Amino acid sequence: QVQLVESGGGLVQAGGSLRLSCGASGRTSTSYTMAWFRQTPGKEREFVALIRWTGGITYYADSVKGRFTISRDTTKNTMYLQMNTLKPEDTAVYHCAASTYYRGTTSTSFDYWGRGTQVTVSS
Repeated sequence: QVQLVESGGGLVQAGGSLRLSCGASGRTSTSYTMAWFRQTPGKEREFVALIRWTGGITYYADSVKGRFTISRDTTKNTMYLQMNTLKPEDTAVYHCAASTYYRGTTSTSFDYWGRGTQVTVSS
């Protein structure tokens, strides 16, 4: 089992920045893939960004490319999401997720989930 805990959400004005963190504990592995998803009420979870733990290869949703940066600190078992130039449409609960190996960017590709952290961007 892997436990994931997000932090760093909050309220920010449009154009501002936030950095989210996701701490992983339990049976983590260097083969893991980790990702950020976001969800708003009544909608399915939306893929935001992904990082492969070994090698650090990253993928981004088109909606966040150039504004968000995903990274990880392997010594701390922590993943980050630096969010710049935030827009009101970025408002959502952001969840981190982990899978034992890379299977894609859909939510069903991930085995473990955090409870989420709220990000609210005011206009």
